[in-house]
Amino acid sequence: MANHKQTKKRKRQTMKITVRNRHFRSTVRTYIKSVRAMIEAGEAAPAQDALKAAVKNLDRAVTKGIMKRETASRTISRLTLSVNKLSK
Repeated sequence: MANHKQTKKRKRQTMKITVRNRHFRSTVRTYIKSVRAMIEAGEAAPAQDALKAAVKNLDRAVTKGIMKRETASRTISRLTLSVNKLSK
């Protein structure tokens, strides 16, 4: 249990940050799932639009420190390859 003022404040801050990060990470995962669903359905045009939104959110997650740059880059690359295969 936190006894000092500073540790109580750090606990409050950590809880806020955790909730914010969890929400953002969940949102990014939802965008990725929507792209994969469009790919499974075989819909090329909606998959392109969903990919654009997913890339934007993945890049934002990197700038906010929620996701590592390499992880986001790998995810973007794989999604882009799948969408490009679908459109051919």
